[in-house]
Amino acid sequence: MPAGVSVVIITRNAASTLQNTLDAVQCFENVVIYDNGSSDDTFRIAASYPNVSLHQGDFIGFGPTKRHAVSLAKHDWILSLDADEVPSPELIESITTWVNNASPSDLGEILRENWMMGQPVHYSGWGNDWLIRLFDRRSHNFNNAMVHEAISVNSISRVQRLSGTIKHTAVTDLSQFLEKINRYSNIRAESGKLKHYSVLVIFFKAVFAFLRTYFLQQGWRDGWRGLVIAVSNANGVFWKYMKNFLKIKH
Repeated sequence: MPAGVSVVIITRNAASTLQNTLDAVQCFENVVIYDNGSSDDTFRIAASYPNVSLHQGDFIGFGPTKRHAVSLAKHDWILSLDADEVPSPELIESITTWVNNASPSDLGEILRENWMMGQPVHYSGWGNDWLIRLFDRRSHNFNNAMVHEAISVNSISRVQRLSGTIKHTAVTDLSQFLEKINRYSNIRAESGKLKHYSVLVIFFKAVFAFLRTYFLQQGWRDGWRGLVIAVSNANGVFWKYMKNFLKIKH
């Protein structure tokens, strides 16, 4: 058991994947679930695990929401997971050993394997996905980014890579791409932090997003999955800037 480490997860309609995640972290004594208005079985599933501490509250952007969820944890050392992520046994063992010798300025960086409809994606910007997910909240925490949040680092931070992986079941149904595009573009457009571009520039930025993913990041090597990701990235860029354009225009 990784003593002195809390797992922190924010959820919203995560019933399809949450059980796999919670099964994998049963060895942790404190798992915080901070739910943002689920209407499916997320809350019932979470409540069935004795090591889970359940909380509910509003979603205020990914960075701020995760910061609040971290504040609810019992321990200072935090393993941050999403509700569709599963840490490997090797990673849990690595965390147990690493935390015993770490200082508050240390950060654990973990390789995330991104899966799409039954297979891992190795290119398309989804491969070699190292993320800081283990940290001491006395020295580090999430930034305030509304989307694409990350752990803030400073001059004394020491990032160290851990053995093991996080399996990320990113997409099980293509409709999830559409839902994420709509939700994330709304959040970004409403943040007030996007630059204002003309319709022509927005179009070319979307085209570049496709070309970058499919060719520069070798999405073509992932077959039809790479094509879907490239189109999705282009749509995400188009809609976030277009929604921002229409908000300002009207």
